[in-house]
Formats: sequence, structure tokens, C-alpha cells
Amino acid sequence: MKHLGKTENISRPFPLFSNVQLRKRYLCALGMILLMIGVAELLHEKEIIFPEMAALTIGMWIVDKRVWRVKHWQMLLLMTLGACAGVFIVLYSPFPMIVNVSIAFLCSAIGLLFTRASLFPLISACVLPVLLKTESWAYPLSVFVMTLIIIIIQRWMERLGLRKTNTYEAVERHWGRDSILWLCLMISVFVVTCLAVYTSNFYFIIPPLIVAYVEFVNSKAGFRNRPVLTVLLLFTGSLVGTVFQLIGYYYLGGSETLVALFIFIVLFTMFEWLGKFFAPVGAIALIPMLLPIEALPWLPFQVLIGATLFIAMGMLFFQQCYKWTHAQLIYCLIPHYLLNRLMRGKRNQV
Repeated sequence: MKHLGKTENISRPFPLFSNVQLRKRYLCALGMILLMIGVAELLHEKEIIFPEMAALTIGMWIVDKRVWRVKHWQMLLLMTLGACAGVFIVLYSPFPMIVNVSIAFLCSAIGLLFTRASLFPLISACVLPVLLKTESWAYPLSVFVMTLIIIIIQRWMERLGLRKTNTYEAVERHWGRDSILWLCLMISVFVVTCLAVYTSNFYFIIPPLIVAYVEFVNSKAGFRNRPVLTVLLLFTGSLVGTVFQLIGYYYLGGSETLVALFIFIVLFTMFEWLGKFFAPVGAIALIPMLLPIEALPWLPFQVLIGATLFIAMGMLFFQQCYKWTHAQLIYCLIPHYLLNRLMRGKRNQV
């Protein structure tokens, strides 16, 4: 039992943020996120805000190991084409949202299959404009520019020795098996999309949840074996983002850039305390900035339900947890890691 793709073990004693190089990578990631929000706020263009950029900065800058198997040019091409495909679907598809989400997911799957890459945030780049009905080409332009910045800064970090240089290894491709896997994933996402649309709970299927689901199924490491912790982290990310957006932006009238600063101070502190990174949490924390105020109070609860549905499907249909022993089930369903961290914190206070 190992770890999900967007995670990293940081087994270190307190105090928090004691690793100088990691601290610098945190600051770079924070700067990138604030730059994105600041430009969007300055130009009054919400389309510039791409939540998955937070996940990419965590995976490409903060985590000091390979998170996604993808070449830099593939990353730039896939993210840009995915964003363009999403806007194109919104502008020209005659089908309802349920079908359009499936088309966007299929486009992402085909891109990942043929490039032998595991850049699962591509799914978010393609699906997000469909859900938000984004028609502006400013969105793919923003995705292109920010992805390019992430690649350039990652190269710079590697040259300065701020993070390790990772060797690219293509994903092993078994066309028959992998095609069936992606088809099953698309069908399961379609089912949850139907549930979300017909019950008017659209945030069951916000893109970071779909990305987390695909990671959970495809990865052989990490949070795959900690389903409860995965759900709790996704819920916490949405709750933190919602609370700061409601109070900081809507009620106190602060800038969204300042709101984003406090959101990620909280999230990065949580990652440090846990000793693990989970990139979709960063993406899901920015979703509230794209939604109207009336949607925010219900967002964390819909995220909790959506995350539970996706992770449960991953366990039942892909991990086949019904074949596990009782001991395996109990180990997986009790958040031992979280409890151990809590107990460790109490011991350190004594």
C-alpha cells in the first residue's frame, strides 16, 4: 500500500516549515497563485482563474518528486488543447450538459492515451468550461500562459537545486486494458453527472473531484489506500475556500487576492502538519471564487457527497474492496494516519 500521485511523504518533526528549500518552493507556488488571482481581479476576467493551476504548482513545484508522467512540451500542448476543447464544446455542441461533460472527459482520455501521459489535471482543463459555460477564449490563453510559466519556473528551480530533476518515463500503455478502464471511468462519471444534473446538485461533479477520482483509480500509490482521509481533505479544501470567500470577499469586501493568500496559508500549513500533499485540495479551494454567493453555503456539503460517491465507486468497482478481508477494510476506512498525527501533536505539547 502506497501513495496517490499528487502526494508526498514528509516525515519530519515539528516545527512546521523547517525545510528551507521547501519553504522557498511554497513561496513560489503562493506567488504564482496570487499572480493568477490578481490579474483576474485587475482585468475583471474570471475566466483567467483556473483552479487546477494551484494543483499544478503543488505537483510541479512543491512536491520534490515526479507526480505526473509527462514531457514539458506535452504538458503545454495538452493543457492548452484541453482548455480550447472545453470552450469549443460550450460554443458549438448542440447537446445538453450531461453529454457535453462526457465529451470533454472523452477528449481528455484520448489525449492522455495517445501521449502516454498521466497528466490528469487535463481533465479539469477540459471539463471546467463546460460546467461553467465559459465562452471566452481568454480561458485557454490563460491556461497556456500559466502552464508555460510553471514549466519555466520548474526548470529554474531544478537548475538552482531547489528541487530534484526528475527523469521522464512514459506510461506503459496496454491499449485494450487501458481503453476499457477509461471507458468504465467515463460511464461512472456520466452516472454521477446524471445524478448531479437531475437533482440540481451540480457541484457533485466539479472538476477537482473528477481528477481526484481518476487519480484514485489509476495511481498505485498514496491516498488510494486512505479513502476517508481523501474525502476529508477534499471537504476541508472546499470548506476553507468557501469560508474565506464568504467572509473575506463578500462580507468584509476584501480583495480576492488577499482571500487567496489566507486560503493557501491555511492549506499549506495543513499539508505541513499532515506531512502529505494532495494537489486536488488546492484546486478545489479556488472553486468558490468562480461561483455566485448563493451557491457557496452548499458547496462544501455537495463536495463531501460528491467525493464520497467518487471514492466509493473507485473502491467498489476498481479496487474491488468487497473481496478484501475485514482487517483490510477496517484499516482502509479508519483514518489511522490522521489519528496518528493528532496523537503525535498532543505528545509534542506535553
